[in-house]
Amino acid sequence: MRVLPNERAASAEPAGEPLPDSRNENPPVIRRAEVVAFSLVALLTICIIAVLYAAKAFFLPVTMAFVIGTMLAPAARFLEQHRIPRAVSAVLIVAAACAVVAFMVGLIAAPVIEWSARLPELGSLMKDKLHVFDGPVRLWQQLQLALGGTDALPGASFTLPKIDWVQPTVEFLSPTFAEFLLFLAILILFIVSWPDLRRAIVMTFGERESRLRTLRIVNTIEEHLGGYLLMVTAINLGVGVLTGIICAMTGMPNPAALGALAATLNFIPIIGPVVMFVILTVVGVIAFPTLGAGMLGPTAFAVMTFLEGHFVTPVIVGRRLQLNALAVFIALAFWTWLWGPMGAFLASPILIVGLVLRDHLLPDDTPQLPGH
Repeated sequence: MRVLPNERAASAEPAGEPLPDSRNENPPVIRRAEVVAFSLVALLTICIIAVLYAAKAFFLPVTMAFVIGTMLAPAARFLEQHRIPRAVSAVLIVAAACAVVAFMVGLIAAPVIEWSARLPELGSLMKDKLHVFDGPVRLWQQLQLALGGTDALPGASFTLPKIDWVQPTVEFLSPTFAEFLLFLAILILFIVSWPDLRRAIVMTFGERESRLRTLRIVNTIEEHLGGYLLMVTAINLGVGVLTGIICAMTGMPNPAALGALAATLNFIPIIGPVVMFVILTVVGVIAFPTLGAGMLGPTAFAVMTFLEGHFVTPVIVGRRLQLNALAVFIALAFWTWLWGPMGAFLASPILIVGLVLRDHLLPDDTPQLPGH
């Protein structure tokens, strides 16, 4: 039987090895299975976000109760160690927290009601005092006209925006009564049943190593959230006291209410101090005869919050929690968009939980980038 030369060359190749590709192409960096897996994870993430957004009335109070309950769990354990039953401890802690919130709301509500009754008068007064901005506004309108704009009107003056946003804003800020009751009920039950719930979470896993890792994760989350609440509350109370002192020294009206409002808004990172600065500016412009005197209090508040945000809080919180400023800002923007002001309050605690899970679940031998 005659063997052709090409058959002889093919038989010389070792069996079981694939023939090289004639084009000598390298395998793709991203395989099809990886693209499919990434797409499935992206679709799952979008579905979860959509469900959280659509069912906000349920998931927001439940998440708030879980996060705040975890923060208050060390206090309940402390009372339980002093022979106070867990159920009684939960009721006492929630009642004390509600009393503090009611006290802060009472301080803020009185001047707000008083000022809202004088809203037309205050609006016209502020409009008269803001005529100092007529020159810059006219310059801006002339620039728009030079660039081809059609809305510029020569001689137009500074006008206040309409207040059609007041009712939607109030509806956006205030949760419903049903959501509040759901939050309180879940919060008390969560604090009461937290030891059993933690034990059930740990015992879900069969292997001893998995149980120990879960126990470490739960303990670390509880420790970090409890410490975060304690430190942030102390810092915000200090900010409120200093704001009240600044308002009293500069002669602004209702310094106690403004201090309580500053302490409350400071629980929302970044956004809270900015909103408080705007409120102080409006109050100062209305309450004082000149713009310079009215800006004295807001300027002192801005300096104080700058020192607090760049030196005090990083030194105190940074010893226990390493929170990246960019990550905090992105989390704040996302959760504010998803759940409003309550989402802004939950942004940092949820980020802390995510960082704890990352530190415990990701292996330590992950590849690192080479040093510069």
